[in-house]
Amino acid sequence: MTLVLRTTDKHVEPTPVPPAAPAGSDPLPQLQYETQSPSGPGATRCLSHLPELSLRGIPMLCSACQARRDWLLINHGRNVWVRCRCGNQWLEPEISRADFDAMIAIPDGTTYPSVEQGLIALGFDGAFAGTYLE
Repeated sequence: MTLVLRTTDKHVEPTPVPPAAPAGSDPLPQLQYETQSPSGPGATRCLSHLPELSLRGIPMLCSACQARRDWLLINHGRNVWVRCRCGNQWLEPEISRADFDAMIAIPDGTTYPSVEQGLIALGFDGAFAGTYLE
């Protein structure tokens, strides 16, 4: 996925996709390659975090709807953004990439063609504003 966030005006180039294996090659390495999760500087990873999130002992609240839990954490490069179900999103400097990596229980997940399609599929596009999903 390629991420273009509202919190920055810096243009992010998509990661080039390497060409498919030539015809007649062994299908097993090609299958292993296709099932690997995206990585590299253009990769974006998202993590759903249902419980409340406290930073330095202070519970996190959404500034738009005052939600206290059910967040989507978005990692791109070394930055982590927090997104609420209402669609409000902000850069959270208190959460490092190492913190994000420590929260991932399952390293493999669903890959979406774009961040926007992922947000819609996960319900963080604003459609569930004011709703806690469990």
